Amino acid sequence: MAADQRGGRPRASSRETLAEAASELFLEKGFAETSVADITTRAGVSRSSFFNYFATKSDVLWAGFDERVGRLQGVLDRDDDADVDAAVRRALRDLLDGFDPDTLALALAQSDTMGLTDEIERESAVRRARIARAVAERLVAGGVDPLRAEVLGAAHGGAVLAALSRWAGAGAGRTPLGAILSRALEAVTPAGGGGAVRQLRVVVRADDYEAAVAFYRDVVGMPERAAYQGDGDAHVTILEAGVATLELANAAQVAMIDRVETDGDTSDRIRLGFEVTDGAAATERLAEGGAGVLASPRITPWGSLNSRLRGPADLQLTLFDEDPA
Repeated sequence: MAADQRGGRPRASSRETLAEAASELFLEKGFAETSVADITTRAGVSRSSFFNYFATKSDVLWAGFDERVGRLQGVLDRDDDADVDAAVRRALRDLLDGFDPDTLALALAQSDTMGLTDEIERESAVRRARIARAVAERLVAGGVDPLRAEVLGAAHGGAVLAALSRWAGAGAGRTPLGAILSRALEAVTPAGGGGAVRQLRVVVRADDYEAAVAFYRDVVGMPERAAYQGDGDAHVTILEAGVATLELANAAQVAMIDRVETDGDTSDRIRLGFEVTDGAAATERLAEGGAGVLASPRITPWGSLNSRLRGPADLQLTLFDEDPA
């Protein structure tokens, strides 16, 4: 018998065999009631083989992910891009790139059945902290204030673990993990260590000022950041708008979007796009609040649900729902 076939299993697959055996037992007996001996017996390997690969039962779930997190610091250190936001996001996308459904994905999706809820919560916190520390160090090296870097590091760590959990819960492999991670990272405020522009602010003249504020603040749901008044009955209100981006498109792109998004309407030179959840309900809410519907909600070729409206202050609006039910 060849040396790598002892125990009836190829030595190269021992780690995977142990992980599969552990998953089966966690589902059958629960995490707490499963011992290392149970796992090695089911896998057909020795106890010493288990500890060649894993220090604890929990490591069976996290070992693959931990190897990736362990490489993260080196990836961040080697990326000397002056745009620290781009460097961090690139490294975090690489962190989960090619992450296939595995024991961890099953555990995240079946944590209640496996009796792993508390264990997952504790161990997730450890990984969030490791990612947060690596990201914060890179941000500080890029000139970001240490306190801001620490807060943003925690946010990035949370985004990675949240994306992983959502991906697993939706059925690992059914939805691209990279797409979920991108959405999670969009929720994190950029550090602003690279680009020269720290904030995009759109300034709109509203002749019916009170009505415009009421619509965009209260109906659309844009929180008020600040409001000021000055001499001569001057008033201004600044509303939060989530992540701000400037989308520049040529005439052909605009014409294509008009064909996809409307029944023949044409875009104004400047059109505001609001990403929302439940695009159909949001369209109805804005219409009831005073906006005119130019094009009802429809699915685009790239899968988003888009509608177009005319809002107060004569603004043309597109509502887009990137994850319609």
